[in-house]
Amino acid sequence: MKKFYYFSKSKLKFVEVENFYKKFLFLVTFVSVVISFFIFGTYLVVNEYINPDSEIRKLKKDNALLRSRLETMTEKYVELDKRVKELKDLSYSLRLTANLDVDSSQFGTGGAVFTPLTTNNPVTISNFVKNIDNLINKVENDVVSERKNYNEIVRKLKENEVLFASMPAIKPCEGTITDDFGLRLHPILKVRRMHNGVDIITDVGTKVYAPGDGIVTFAGRRGSYGLTLEIDHGFGYKTVYAHLKQTKVRKGQKVKRGDLIALSGNSGLSTGPHLHYEVRHNDIPLNPLNFIYEDVDLFEFVKK
Repeated sequence: MKKFYYFSKSKLKFVEVENFYKKFLFLVTFVSVVISFFIFGTYLVVNEYINPDSEIRKLKKDNALLRSRLETMTEKYVELDKRVKELKDLSYSLRLTANLDVDSSQFGTGGAVFTPLTTNNPVTISNFVKNIDNLINKVENDVVSERKNYNEIVRKLKENEVLFASMPAIKPCEGTITDDFGLRLHPILKVRRMHNGVDIITDVGTKVYAPGDGIVTFAGRRGSYGLTLEIDHGFGYKTVYAHLKQTKVRKGQKVKRGDLIALSGNSGLSTGPHLHYEVRHNDIPLNPLNFIYEDVDLFEFVKK
């Protein structure tokens, strides 16, 4: 490796420079760092002198961009709130259709309205953000509420489907309805007593059909009713068929609307061939005429 020397006046001779390369490298590095700091410092001073508001302009630009995004997000939440309101109105109609209780105070409320940000005032921005938070919470609560409403409506509609199939809804046999529901003079006993059903005058052996889905809970003789059949339709509804000639179903058997269940007759305490028909709800006698619809043909439901 090449060696470097310098002339020492004190020693009057050439003396070798020790660790020359290390010292030279350190000197170059030090000078480079000093120059870099000088250049960078000069740039900062000159830039500040030429563009004194550059940092402020950058912050304003960033702030404007954030404000624009905030307003866009708010518009989307307002639109979402509008859609949720439409769902709530639809939910109101569906609850009425499903025969569910409705609280009108929960439906039809107006959507949120926001005034666009036109200032950088911290108080204004803070209030704007609070309004957004309130809107987000409102939308979240409405979504949870509508999910609950939806599940309740689905459950009720399914329940109604079973209810409508089970409720007595057709005339159980052909014939003329006489002796209406209510207080009457008993034709045989000659005393005034409650007539808990209606009498359908028809020939012995006329087919009797189930007016709704249910389960047979009684099939046998019952005092003055003679041969009697009883069906539990669920939801508190029961139907009774008396003075029969023959039953076609047994206790515990499931029946569907239109199934043949019996033949009419003249058994028990009876003045002539007819079907005594009762409808009860929670054991309270109801007027069967309210469960016989003239525009519904019995044979539309009779099983072929």
